Amino acid sequence: METRVAVIGIIVENYESAQKLNEILHNYGQYIIGRIGIPYREKNISIISVAVDAPQDVISALSGKIGKLSGVSAKTAYSGVISK
Repeated sequence: METRVAVIGIIVENYESAQKLNEILHNYGQYIIGRIGIPYREKNISIISVAVDAPQDVISALSGKIGKLSGVSAKTAYSGVISK
């Protein structure tokens, strides 16, 4: 199975979605290399970066589920690194 390395950038504007976001990330934990979260209190948002190594369809599914949460946006940047 081929996997890709990618980074998912997440902006959380609705803190009520944070629990669901964490549940989704937990469910994909086997693919997560690392994550960092920065609360930007002055703007009342959180900025999260999640590095993953997963099959293309898994990355797309994860990003899509995150992006469907209310007050949460997600964008994915893919590396050229593909592993078998």
